[in-house]
Amino acid sequence: MESCNCIEPQLPPDELLSKYQYISDFFIALAYFSIPLELIYFVKKSAVFPYRWVLVQFGAFIVLCGATHLINLWTFTIHSRNVAIVMTTAKILTAVVSCATALMLVHIIPDLLSVKTRELFLKNKAAELDREMGLIRTQEETGRHVRMLTHEIRSTLDRHTILKTTLVELGRTLSLEECALWMPTRTGLELQLAYTLRQQNPVGYTVPIHLPVINQVFSSNRAVKISPNSPVARLRPLAGKYPGEVVAVRVPLLHLSNFQINDWPELSTKRYALMVLMLPSDSARQWHTYELELVEVVADQVAVALSHAAILEESMRARDLLMEQNVALDLARREAETAIRARNDFLAVMNHEMRTPMHAIIALSSLLQETELTPEQRLMVETILKSSNLLATLINDVLDLSRLEDGSLQLDLGSFNLAAVFREVINLIRPIASVKKLLVTLHLAPDLPEYAIGDENRLMQTLLNVVGNAVKFSKEGSISITAFVAKAESLRDPRAPDFFPVPSDNHFYLRVQVKDTGSGINPQDYPKLFTKFAQSQSLATKNSGGSGLGLAICKRFVHLMDGHIWLESEGLGKGCTAIFMVKLGIAECCTESKLPAATKAGMNHARTDFPGLKVIVMDDNGVSRMVTKGLLVHLGCDVTGVSSGDECLRLISQDHHVLFIDVCMHDGYEVARRVHEKLTKRHERPLTVALTANSDKATKDQCRRVGMNGVVLKPVSIDKMRSVLSDLLEHRILL
Repeated sequence: MESCNCIEPQLPPDELLSKYQYISDFFIALAYFSIPLELIYFVKKSAVFPYRWVLVQFGAFIVLCGATHLINLWTFTIHSRNVAIVMTTAKILTAVVSCATALMLVHIIPDLLSVKTRELFLKNKAAELDREMGLIRTQEETGRHVRMLTHEIRSTLDRHTILKTTLVELGRTLSLEECALWMPTRTGLELQLAYTLRQQNPVGYTVPIHLPVINQVFSSNRAVKISPNSPVARLRPLAGKYPGEVVAVRVPLLHLSNFQINDWPELSTKRYALMVLMLPSDSARQWHTYELELVEVVADQVAVALSHAAILEESMRARDLLMEQNVALDLARREAETAIRARNDFLAVMNHEMRTPMHAIIALSSLLQETELTPEQRLMVETILKSSNLLATLINDVLDLSRLEDGSLQLDLGSFNLAAVFREVINLIRPIASVKKLLVTLHLAPDLPEYAIGDENRLMQTLLNVVGNAVKFSKEGSISITAFVAKAESLRDPRAPDFFPVPSDNHFYLRVQVKDTGSGINPQDYPKLFTKFAQSQSLATKNSGGSGLGLAICKRFVHLMDGHIWLESEGLGKGCTAIFMVKLGIAECCTESKLPAATKAGMNHARTDFPGLKVIVMDDNGVSRMVTKGLLVHLGCDVTGVSSGDECLRLISQDHHVLFIDVCMHDGYEVARRVHEKLTKRHERPLTVALTANSDKATKDQCRRVGMNGVVLKPVSIDKMRSVLSDLLEHRILL
């Protein structure tokens, strides 16, 4: 039998099972061929996948599996050997690829496991990031609420509004059933219910501050959960409801003590208020962490706002107190100014009223001294004249001291002969010293300038006071006066720490020393020697006289001239040395000095009387007018006395040589001005002289403004009047 290549017939299959297998293989092949398409799409989209070649190998395996199932469709019928060979080849390739894929999985699985680990790590990180983002969102929400609450709280600085606004805003933001604030009482031993959210009028009952729950809250700066049954949490009746959770937080209170303007107050935060917050009843809601943080932040903000309000209230009280003090000070200032004006007015009136009788006494005494008198009568007249001069000096001292104290006294600076001032003082003091048989010597240093710039009258008054004191307190011995220019090294004195002399080319410091052999000074009396109306006890008991004003005025005059004065003594009975330094300007040219009237009179001996000199005296005081007229008549003048300005203007003419006007009259300056208007030509106009009781600079300036030629200070003696007329007729000016 010949062999053939045909396939041996097989058993006939079950038609139904074959049909199902055929259909299944078709769909399996279709599915296998669709999977590579999906893998190709995945590989194309996954550019970062590290195992792309494994997917290619797996795709080939799937394609081969699909091809095997597809080829297997032809095996359900009679098929040729070629079909069997193709089927066998496909299965062999599928087996090779599947084995290779399995072997590769041994290397891939650990990597896949590490990828899974990283995936889990990333999932955990993502969850943590989600939690952090949630926390950030919660914090942002909390911050928004805090900013909103802070804005509402700080929109006012009234503490009651701050606290009420805090409760309302917390209740609205956290949906609270109740919110309350317990404030410490004045004693600090109890907490009192001061503010509540739902009740318009808090009951105001108190609880002891030392309760354990309160100590627990006060000892922590965090919000603390407390029992709803604690005394501070029982704010409203529950009526069978289950109470909500309650938290409490402390609110520091600022306590001010010793608050001062322009200074920080002393702060103390040992006192606290208690804020209690309650969640709604019959609810499962609990306090969250962010809500507790919000409550803590709000409590701190309330403390800051309350501190600002407390500082504002204290500053307002301080401002009100300061305003009251300013009002009181202003009232005191006005009263002081009124008192000063009253004192000045009184002194001005008393000055005029006291000088008028003094003028009469001195003038008449000097006239009486010119007559023929017995020695006993002459002694009496000289005593009257001396006492009157002392009284006039006392009046001058009182008025000068008053002007020094209120600052109205100003120096009248001018050029004068310095040596002449000292000689004039010697001439005035020597008659008194000769009575007590005291030797008075004067030594002027060769380097002492002949002329100086300063207030000649104040310097002479200071010298007269100091030398007068030396004569007054010396019974025997001598008095020496030494004057020289102070050297730079001797300007500073340890007894005067506030005296800072500054040498200059335009001025010098005159140092004067007056040494006596008198009663001396007790060291314990030094502090009160320059006090007004005070005298050394050791000197006052000797009945030496004096008002206690001389040295006090000297000290003020010396300070006014940028100088310093002090006394030195070795003790009682050992004499005393008065030393003072004053600042004087250096005169540029040696012009004729502005000498005192008495000195100038001594230089003009040619005129002792003035026959035919026509004079008008205008004075509304009859006694003063009569006395002045008597002095002028005694000097040979033709005198007309008038009591009013109208009478003066009616009688005045170019035939008159001198016009004396009492400028204390209400129209004294006006009369002088109208005389100038009436007699416009200078050679036709009489010389106008002011008679006044005021020697201040303002009076002299006013006299200059109205055109007066001179000022004569009352009281006036016969010698002074003679000196005035001599100087006036020679120089046509006294100012």
